[in-house]
Amino acid sequence: MHRWRAGAALAAVLAVAAVARAGGDLPPWTDADDMPLPTWMKSVVPKTKDLTLMAGPDGAGAHRGSAFLGARLPLFGAKRGPGCGARWLLVGPLAWVCGDAAELSADDPLLPVAHAGQDGLPYRYYFVGPNGASGFSDLAQVEDDAPDVDLERGFAVAVVEERAVKGERWVRTRSGHWIAERELGAVVPSSFSGQALSGGTLDVAWVVADRAGVWAQPRPDGKPKATRLRFEPVRVREEQKAPGGPMVRVSDDGAPAAEWMRARDLARPTLAPPPDEIGGAGATERWIDVDLTTQTLVAYESAKPVYATLVSSGRGAPGTETATPKGAHRIWVKLVSTNMSNLENDEADQHYSIEDVPFVQFFDKTVALHGAFWHHDFGRKHSHGCVNLAPRDALWLFGWTSPHLPAGWSGVMPIRHEPGTMVRVR
Repeated sequence: MHRWRAGAALAAVLAVAAVARAGGDLPPWTDADDMPLPTWMKSVVPKTKDLTLMAGPDGAGAHRGSAFLGARLPLFGAKRGPGCGARWLLVGPLAWVCGDAAELSADDPLLPVAHAGQDGLPYRYYFVGPNGASGFSDLAQVEDDAPDVDLERGFAVAVVEERAVKGERWVRTRSGHWIAERELGAVVPSSFSGQALSGGTLDVAWVVADRAGVWAQPRPDGKPKATRLRFEPVRVREEQKAPGGPMVRVSDDGAPAAEWMRARDLARPTLAPPPDEIGGAGATERWIDVDLTTQTLVAYESAKPVYATLVSSGRGAPGTETATPKGAHRIWVKLVSTNMSNLENDEADQHYSIEDVPFVQFFDKTVALHGAFWHHDFGRKHSHGCVNLAPRDALWLFGWTSPHLPAGWSGVMPIRHEPGTMVRVR
């Protein structure tokens, strides 16, 4: 995960710092007529999980993001304001927390960066087994107390701790419940990931058929000379019409010069112009293009493609609740993880609850780009409306888009100095 990048988003903090330096003062800063903070105070520690950060010292103001429980955020200043019995504490660029919801520490700031393992996931995930699972808040009382929660088969939980008690292995979920490991099954996420592009060339494609034939000529006559498997990447060199549908000549680093495949067996992203909403041909910022027809995503810097991958969009018919809506929208919040479910939908054929869906970027109301560890169907429609990404792709995009996530934060919202990246769905 990319660390917080200094830039225009720091303007508010730097402006305060400039005034303070001019007066010979060092942080933390306070109002001139207020009591100064003790000199030993160096950091601010949230008391709760995902503590809300405000954009100003006002409890009724705009939200700026959220912070991880256990982070020690830097302390830049304090100010009185509505909605907080104590003082508001400045802990980042346009980021304030109420002193009532945090503890002041003499320790230096400690900013855990949202990270992920080699599989691209921020936590270890498990599915609830066929007989369901019971969750307990107090591991010491599991033999005496009734469970605090009962989880249905197929629900997914994020695990942050393991312990052995009396020969039984238990795991603690991020929501704070202990579950016997025997009631769960470990997630095996997709190993697929997209391709970084160089030179502005968008010639990559992926096999989306389970098995795809390869011929020496641009016509599928007779038995294919070879086969390629699902998710194999290829480079497309040309396309020709043929009986039964177009054929494309493909190659890769180790392939012969002439290999032909059916176009229908491949998912191919195509170059697209920047949307008018960011300036069209004159666009200078980063943006994302999602093509529902090919089930592909391309990340652009201005008009230059820099990354491409497969996605799974909503499987519903256009205009329905489970379709991914077309249009261009900016990312309005980024969350390292958030829960998703349809438990409130009494008419659903099957209920689901997924704890801490990873690397979520909402761009059109409740429609988001996010990682999906519960299926391997990328390149085909599969989701309930969001744009599903393989975990490593979700991680890459989360670090590439704006606004960037400061270290120690679990979520971030755009500000005027750093708007959200544009996502166009077409």
